[in-house]
Amino acid sequence: MSATVRPAGYALARKGRGSLLVHRRSALVAAGLGALLLAVCVAYLSVGESFVAPAEVVRVLFGHPSPDELVVETLRLPRMTTGLLVGLAFGVAGALIQTVARNPLASPDIIGISQGATAVTVAGMTFGVTSFTVLPYLSVAGGILAAALVYVFAWRGGMHATRFVLIGIGFAVALRSVTVLLLTKGDVTVAQQAHIWMTGSLNGRGWDEVAPLAWTLLALCPAVLWAARAQRTVSLDDSTAVSLGVRLGRVRLGLVALGVVLASVATGAAGPIDFVALLAPQIARRLTRTAQIPLLGSALLGAVVVVLGDLLARKLLSPTELPVGVLTAAIGAPYLIWLIMRSRTTGGAS
Repeated sequence: MSATVRPAGYALARKGRGSLLVHRRSALVAAGLGALLLAVCVAYLSVGESFVAPAEVVRVLFGHPSPDELVVETLRLPRMTTGLLVGLAFGVAGALIQTVARNPLASPDIIGISQGATAVTVAGMTFGVTSFTVLPYLSVAGGILAAALVYVFAWRGGMHATRFVLIGIGFAVALRSVTVLLLTKGDVTVAQQAHIWMTGSLNGRGWDEVAPLAWTLLALCPAVLWAARAQRTVSLDDSTAVSLGVRLGRVRLGLVALGVVLASVATGAAGPIDFVALLAPQIARRLTRTAQIPLLGSALLGAVVVVLGDLLARKLLSPTELPVGVLTAAIGAPYLIWLIMRSRTTGGAS
């Protein structure tokens, strides 16, 4: 008679001949975050200049005829869907990059990736590119270029976490200066549009912007599933991972590349919404109490932060609407300061 040995805190899920170890607390946290996200989405579709009862929102979403179809389906649902997808992408991107760098400060908006996407996108706006179907491609190109430069300059026979973050911060400052220079040289009207985009805003987003974002994220799902598995080996110390036959260089490069693409796509869709990729993975890790950053928890938390943030940004100073990036920055900046102070106190990377 044989017994299956499993680590403490894990449950064994069986289906047919297959089995899967599931971390109980992570599963409970993911279920709770999923329920919270659903509640936030219903509240988002209900609250506005005209209030729509939650029951009526559910009726519209299930395709039943309703006098509130215009408000829910045409005005609010595309904007909310954009925020949800952008939050998912930022959450996963932050989790992947922080896992590879092994540093909680390593998020796309800290190490220059978002700034690279912003600089190239603003350059496109300055030279007359204003289509929301084209700008995301410029953002992806800019994010990849910035990440490649940071990776090349940080590589010294290996990837050291502190060097990676510090060089990324240097590139972030330089690219921000390039963006400011482009704004001063461009047309006044274009500069105003670019300023609004740079704060991170979901205003005016419709189904035309949702469709390419959704299809891109759907196409990246197989890569995210691979990353969830590869993330476990990268979390091990280098000697253990190498002894298990893991090609750490290739795996790390693949995880970083996926995180860069996700962050750049999200930036192209809604602008650089700061601190979502920094906050979501760390909060998810503290909730699940796992050794590695949970991708699913980070994704759900990122979506909650963006959708709830945009709802509050619409209503706090009503009838004036704030860009969601202003609210996330107001929350994320104190957290960043606390994180740096904590790192110094505990002897971590500063």
